[in-house]
Amino acid sequence: MRWIAVFFGAGLMRPGPGTWGSLAALVVALPLLWIGGPFLLLAATVLAIAVGLPAIREEVAASGAEDPSHVVIDEVAGQWIALMPVAFGAWHVGAAYTALWPGWVAAFLLFRLFDIWKPGPVGWADRRGDVWGVMGDDLIAGAIAAVGVVILAALFHVWLLA
Repeated sequence: MRWIAVFFGAGLMRPGPGTWGSLAALVVALPLLWIGGPFLLLAATVLAIAVGLPAIREEVAASGAEDPSHVVIDEVAGQWIALMPVAFGAWHVGAAYTALWPGWVAAFLLFRLFDIWKPGPVGWADRRGDVWGVMGDDLIAGAIAAVGVVILAALFHVWLLA
């Protein structure tokens, strides 16, 4: 279960294991999208949450830390949520997933911003002090980042067409 918690070693990289976990999530997302489109990415996100929760529980118990920095499966799930508008947008219009690279960058930067800053509900989830808090703050940060990606895409398209 430890390899799931650290997302196959990404969480063991320094400095900034959360950032490495988010980058690893993007690296894995691209072949998932090529193989099965956004629906496979969505299924992988659900799977990351489902297997991530017991892996986090086990790693928290083993480390004694409330939210060990090397646990990054939560960042993976949150990053994939942030990427959903890009994945479904590209699929919807029939564009190559890599053609929407500004959306990938926005999803990464916004997710890291909200995961580190922990505004409002992200901070609330983080303060729970349990396994759902460890996972939940990243899921919420990913959802807020996804909304940000949609807003930035809309602004870009309005600006582009103006």
